[in-house]
Amino acid sequence: MNRFEIAAVAEFPELGRLIELKNGGGWAFHPVVMDGEIVLLAGWRVWLVGGWSDAIAIRNTTDAKAYRCTAEGGEVWGREGTLVDVIDGLIELPGPDEPGAPKLVKGRRPILWTP
Repeated sequence: MNRFEIAAVAEFPELGRLIELKNGGGWAFHPVVMDGEIVLLAGWRVWLVGGWSDAIAIRNTTDAKAYRCTAEGGEVWGREGTLVDVIDGLIELPGPDEPGAPKLVKGRRPILWTP
């Protein structure tokens, strides 16, 4: 950890799990800013196998959501809850090509109907 991460974890210990996730490889993060304030931290990674993707949205330490989607946008796994619970779920989630990885699509994003 760099000195900024050490200071952040000292203030908010939950961020240690986020740093662990980030250091696990392949993750990109971007703050979502509205009216000059950060309202959300969004993170994602795309797997080289089959176009699968994982994503996480963090509002605060008690409000986070993560999911895994197929290349076509079908959700196969999701978790909502505290930052630690959601990150633990992502860390425990097998890679898409590993045994035990979820494959059954639970839901799809809506398709725009055009007349």
